[in-house]
Amino acid sequence: MDETRVTIAIEDGVADVRLVRADKLNALDPAMFAALIDAIARLEATPGLRAVVLSGEGRAFCAGLDMASMAAGGSGRDLMTRTHGLANDFQQVAWGWRMLPVPVIAAVHGIAFGGGLQIASGADIRIAAPGTRMSVMEIKWGIVPDMAGFALWRGTVRDDALRELAYTAREFAAEEGVALGFVTRLAEDPHAEAMALARAIAGRNPHAVRAVKRLAAAAAEADAAAILLEESREQAALLRSPNQIEAVMANMQKRAPSFAD
Repeated sequence: MDETRVTIAIEDGVADVRLVRADKLNALDPAMFAALIDAIARLEATPGLRAVVLSGEGRAFCAGLDMASMAAGGSGRDLMTRTHGLANDFQQVAWGWRMLPVPVIAAVHGIAFGGGLQIASGADIRIAAPGTRMSVMEIKWGIVPDMAGFALWRGTVRDDALRELAYTAREFAAEEGVALGFVTRLAEDPHAEAMALARAIAGRNPHAVRAVKRLAAAAAEADAAAILLEESREQAALLRSPNQIEAVMANMQKRAPSFAD
C-alpha cells in the first residue's frame, strides 16, 4: 500500500484510515485510487478488526478527482470490467467500504466534492464538521457520478434533491447534507467523534455487529419476506453463542465484556 496516499493505524480493533495527500486536498490521482483499493483489501484480511474510521489529513476530506493527473493517464480506462465483485476499480474505492464486514465511519471536514463525496458515502455513518463544503460535482466536467454514488445514495438521499444536485453540481454545506441524507450528523471535531463511536462499537459483540451490517445491507434491497427470514437466521446463529453469553454476563456483572473474534 502506498503510504504517501493512505495510512492505516490499528489499535484495539479500530482502524484509523487517513488520506494523506494533504497538499492536494487529498484529490484522487491514480496512486490514490490504488492505495485506497489496497487499504480496503488489507482491512478485509485483518483479523480482529471491529470498526474503521476514514478521514482526510489537512484542510479537506477529499476534493474529488485530480483532473490533471487523471487526464495524463489517458482516456483508455476500463470502466466495464467488474474487477471487485459488482464494482470496477473506480467504484471499489467507495463501494469497498460498504462491503467491508465491519462498520465504517467517515469523518468529513473542509471539502467533499465529487469522488470524495462518493467515498464518504461508502461509509455506514458520516460525521461532518459544520460548514463542510459538498457537491455532486461531476456534471461540471460533463460526466456523471460513477464511483458507486447512485448505489450508495439510494435509500438515504432524497431522490428529487439528488437529481437537482447531480444536474447542477450546486455546492451545499454539511448542514443541508444532514437534511438531505448525505450526512448522518455534525460534530465540531468529526474525527474525535468518529473514533469515540468506533471504540464504542468495538466494545459490542463483534458477531452481532457484523450481523447488523449484513441485515442493513439486505434491508436496502430485499423484500419483507426475505428480510424477516434473514433476521431469524442471524438471531438463531447469535443466541447462546459464546459472545452472546458474554454480552449478557458482562451486563449482569457490570463489567467490560471480553469478546472472542
